[in-house]
This record gives sequence, structure tokens and C-alpha cells, in this order.
Amino acid sequence: MLIEQAKKVVEKLTGLRRPAREELAALIRNRKPVIRRFGDDGETPNNPAFPLLHYRNAVVLNGTHDPAAVFEQILASNGWKDSWRDGIYDFLHFHTGTHEVLGIARGCAAVRFGGANGQLVNLKAGDVVVLPAGTGHCRLSASRNLLVVGAYPAHSRYDEPRPDQVDSEKARAAILRVKCPWTDPLYGREGPLLRLWNGA
Repeated sequence: MLIEQAKKVVEKLTGLRRPAREELAALIRNRKPVIRRFGDDGETPNNPAFPLLHYRNAVVLNGTHDPAAVFEQILASNGWKDSWRDGIYDFLHFHTGTHEVLGIARGCAAVRFGGANGQLVNLKAGDVVVLPAGTGHCRLSASRNLLVVGAYPAHSRYDEPRPDQVDSEKARAAILRVKCPWTDPLYGREGPLLRLWNGA
């Protein structure tokens, strides 16, 4: 992914193939999220309050802009920062100090969410998945051209333990301390995330 990181630097410096802020609204489709809830399975804590949100085909990738740059601009405009370009790890892990958003910029992948006995979800370019802190995830397969853009709410604390690398009780306590973000990564202050997660 070194090439993608180099492209990101050049695009930020030059603006090449990056959408302008006024173009972003036209690149976001109005989608109702698929909601998935996962319980603590004794190995993967998941999140006791917030569900995973899957926005299918929510971002327009029309070839005019770099697809990764489209996601980066949308997420950053809604306060989701520290974006990266890469794939999805092929081992089960979760985050205890932050929520995470994954935007599929290119290709497709089959990902198991919720732990070893969780749900298999097929993701494709244009999809966005918002994982609340604690949600187990693991890539099972992917196209060779898979490219994912990830980001986090501002002031998050990143970690990526596997289930056997963290004290379960400490992990659960840390997850409970991660509050609802101020914005939906796709739709900002008006997005369904705030209604669904604040309601929890």
C-alpha cells in the first residue's frame, strides 16, 4: 500500500483527483443502514449498546476522482479523522478505545463481524461500515484490488487487540467509555447514526 500512501500525499499537496468540498453532497447517496447487533461471546466483547451500521452502495465512485480521496474527503468533512488506505486484517481483532468507519474504495471483500461465530458480510466498492468500539472483525477473502479507507472520530484512542491479547474485563470497561460520536461519518449531524446510537 506504499503506492496508495504516496498518491495520498501527492493528492493532498496538489488537489489532483480530490473532490472539492462543494462536490461532496453529490457523491453521497441517501441510504438507510442495515443494522447488525452482536453480543459478547466470551471471546469478542462487541458493543453492548451500539449496533454496527452498514450503508450499502452509499458513495458514488464515478472515475472522476480517486475513489480513496472521495472517502477521505467525505469522512474528514464529518469529523472522522486519521484516515488510512489499506485492506482489512485477516485475523480477528477489535478496538477498545475507538469506533471505526470502513469505506470500500475499490474491489470487494467477505468480512466476518461480531467474532468467530459472527455474521459474514459481503462488502463492495461504495459500501460504508461503521463499527462501534469492541466489534470483532476479520477478513475472510477479498479481491486482489481491494482498497479500504478507514477513519476514526476525533480524540479517539486506537488499539487493535486480538481476543487473547487483552484482559476481558478491562476491555469491556474501556469499550463502555467510548461515547457516541458527534457526527455520522457519511451524513454528518443529520445522519441516522446519532439517532440509532444515542437512542441506545
